[in-house]
Amino acid sequence: MVKAFPDMSFLNSCEMVAGNIILNSERESQQPNALLDSGCLRANAARLIFWEPSKVKAAVVTCGGLCPGLNSIIRGVTKCLWNEYGVREILGITAGYNGLSDPETHPPIQLTEENVREIHMKGGSIIKAARGGFDAEKICDNLKRMGITVLFLVGGDGTQFAGHLLYEAARKRQLAVSIVGIPKSIDNDVILFDRTFGFETAVAKASEVIRNALVEASSCDRGVGIVKLMGRDSGFVAMHAATAADVVDLCMIPEVKVDMKHVIEHVDDTLAKKKYMVIAVAEGAGQEHVSTGKQDATGHTIYGDIGVFLKDTLNKHLKPTGGRTFYIDPSYIIRSVPVTPNDHIYCVRLANDAVHTAMRGYTGVCVGAMHNVVCMLPSRLIASGKKKVRPHSTSWQGCVQTCNMPATLSGLGV
Repeated sequence: MVKAFPDMSFLNSCEMVAGNIILNSERESQQPNALLDSGCLRANAARLIFWEPSKVKAAVVTCGGLCPGLNSIIRGVTKCLWNEYGVREILGITAGYNGLSDPETHPPIQLTEENVREIHMKGGSIIKAARGGFDAEKICDNLKRMGITVLFLVGGDGTQFAGHLLYEAARKRQLAVSIVGIPKSIDNDVILFDRTFGFETAVAKASEVIRNALVEASSCDRGVGIVKLMGRDSGFVAMHAATAADVVDLCMIPEVKVDMKHVIEHVDDTLAKKKYMVIAVAEGAGQEHVSTGKQDATGHTIYGDIGVFLKDTLNKHLKPTGGRTFYIDPSYIIRSVPVTPNDHIYCVRLANDAVHTAMRGYTGVCVGAMHNVVCMLPSRLIASGKKKVRPHSTSWQGCVQTCNMPATLSGLGV
């Protein structure tokens, strides 16, 4: 890049981003995070790089479920490698980790500037997203056999945990490969980073659906619109969509347990005041009322359907007095939509800085924004937990105020 763009502003290779920037706060939600005491290396273009671009063979893989922005990431990685570094061997690994463990069954495709040109206008992933298939030893064998020197892993905390295991396996073999993760989570539950790509698009689309629920609920007597949104363990989508739509009367998230008696009381009070109501509920909320006690084959808890439970419970309560619910679950629609313009810009930033990080020779790291500056963190830290909504955060308190929720449903007394 230095030869092609000699006047570009390059990073000092040791440039750091401060981890903790708020001092002297009395709120628990803003106490310093010990993991970030030493700060983080900034991820961007530097004058000195490790890899000789003409010898680089790169690959990108998308793992897990769909999320808006996957094609933007694929396009961004391909364009940065192609245009900024002159890399011409770029593979799109198909079917997630399955394509790395078994490339004969799931053959890769060649990515070029031409065949990724318009993919950001479409939802989904042109190289297919899939779960499972991880085998560190087989993948290391195939990386060596295929001559891949730079690998980009696009996926959630499970994908990045597997990426850390792959990094450790490659290190033991002294396999020369840069493994860089780009965290993906429509729920925005990746710890330490400000936000994940796809989240802003999800909030925008969810807000539109909430307003559709308002139309349904307000077009009949004593109507209650219920919208179930993504968020197994974290309620960021429901919280932000409820705040953005600004027509929600009750927002339920996994982090705040509620008593159904208080929910029904709030429904009755709201209907008495304005004859209709809108509820936004995260899929992981209220599991104390719908717990299945079951686990899937991977050991993850099988959640009960809080949306259907709310619909049935409120219908039973409302129908004797002429009320009813309108239930909408837009999850698969939202996760498959094209990315919004601002979200696409964020994808481009992440993709570019992931490429710069890899070309500088870093491995076993993920890139993401911290205080709106893209930096890198070890993958093992990204995979060490999930980010949660803090009931005493200004974001949740703002949502409670916007929805005019009673204290009994706010979680602020805990």
